[in-house]
Amino acid sequence: MAPPYASFVSELKEHGLLKSVSEVLHWDEQTQMPPKAAGHRGEQVALLAKMLHAKFTSPRFGDLLAAAEAALPRGAEIDSDEAVNVRETRRSYDRARKLPADLVEELARTGVLAQQAWAEARSKNDYPAFRPWLEKIILLKRREADCIGYASGNRYDALLDEYEPGATAADVKRTFDALRGPLVDLVRKIGQSPKKAPLEVLERQYPAAAQERLARAAAAAVGFDFGAGRLDTSTHPFCTGLGPGDTRMTTRYDERYFGDAFFGVLHETGHALYDQGLPAEHFGTPLGEAVSLGIHESQSRMWENLVGRSRAFWRHFMPQARQAFPQALAGVSDDDWHFAVNDVRPSFIRTEADEATYNLHVMLRFELEQAMLSGEVGAADVPAAWNERMKNYLGLTPPDDARGCLQDIHWSGGAIGYFPTYTLGNLYAAQLFEQARKDLGDLDAMFARGEFAPLLGWLRKNIHSRGKRYLARDLVRRVTGSDLSPEPLLRHLRAKAGELYGVS
Repeated sequence: MAPPYASFVSELKEHGLLKSVSEVLHWDEQTQMPPKAAGHRGEQVALLAKMLHAKFTSPRFGDLLAAAEAALPRGAEIDSDEAVNVRETRRSYDRARKLPADLVEELARTGVLAQQAWAEARSKNDYPAFRPWLEKIILLKRREADCIGYASGNRYDALLDEYEPGATAADVKRTFDALRGPLVDLVRKIGQSPKKAPLEVLERQYPAAAQERLARAAAAAVGFDFGAGRLDTSTHPFCTGLGPGDTRMTTRYDERYFGDAFFGVLHETGHALYDQGLPAEHFGTPLGEAVSLGIHESQSRMWENLVGRSRAFWRHFMPQARQAFPQALAGVSDDDWHFAVNDVRPSFIRTEADEATYNLHVMLRFELEQAMLSGEVGAADVPAAWNERMKNYLGLTPPDDARGCLQDIHWSGGAIGYFPTYTLGNLYAAQLFEQARKDLGDLDAMFARGEFAPLLGWLRKNIHSRGKRYLARDLVRRVTGSDLSPEPLLRHLRAKAGELYGVS
């Protein structure tokens, strides 16, 4: 008979394999599945969700977990491999046991059907067609939160904890409050600057095939292994790690705008590098999983913005870009290009927003999600509530719902509580990047030479290889020596604004 811990890990890994099968179906749903298959796919995903839930919450697995806990050596280190896997599995197990099987099944089924309805509603600018699905999702997520429980009195905490373990809405609000004022002030100063980025250079003809070749070259250069992954297209770009040797990214191409696909691919590559850097030997266990979505987002935002929008990055890649787009880039100086890809101005679409205003998009969603969960804002009120917050935060009113409350896929899939991790990711990224500069030296010189391996190696050692050994903020504190702070991000944004706009 295998020792208790070995039996426990064996069961975890089997659960991980079954979960990865479900993830393949989700990837196919977004990339290859014909629209009329949504109903059948919903039933497939619901069945797998029910099977996964039953397997993970079974009395047998509970016994294996309890035996593994009992077998831990007395006084064992709290961050040892065995202690981490047992501790984090107990955390997930206790949460999952609170959810009835019928709710898990219905959430999975509704997610597939609602995402298909969202995609059609977005394409037709038809919010009323999506509204019944959002109403259903909010009801299901309230039920989920109530099943899990929330000592704080805020339902949102129960849902946020799934994506950013240990975080609360109050914690996030304090962090956002410290960021909001300086950010709004900086955006205001930039808007008043007489200097304007030459955006026209991004809005020329950029053939999709050439965009794909350049994006693939950039992803490979920073470390993505195409032998263990792929790049496809989807309505909403995403990355999913299906397991060791299988990480899949998607993007979308606009031949009249360069930035959407290229920086989208760099963004998803950051996620993919994290997935490819997780310890393969720990697949299926917490040590083989990402710390949190905030830390995951820190990797994507670091490669997209701190690396990919840097002057040093384009010193290396501009010759390749000129070769790929000789007509579009004719007469475009390196300085104009750098200014254009770092333009700061309020815009309607979160995924196309610049580094500074992006966080205001996230704060809007954070507030609105809480209002929907509490009942303060009903599904019928979402477009008006969205537009009001857009006006308050960004000084814009969306011309239609497709560029307003229908722009994101998250709510259709039931991902309530996800959005705050985007800004947390920006904050983590800036703080980690500052530390990488201290540890590695002149990163700009490395990037200009096309040397990205030192930074990736630093991230592999300090972030990727550690799995869920530490909670997100504990990990950042261990790596940087400081608690999470908005100051590194603000320093980065102010330095760039000073260089390009002459403001501070």
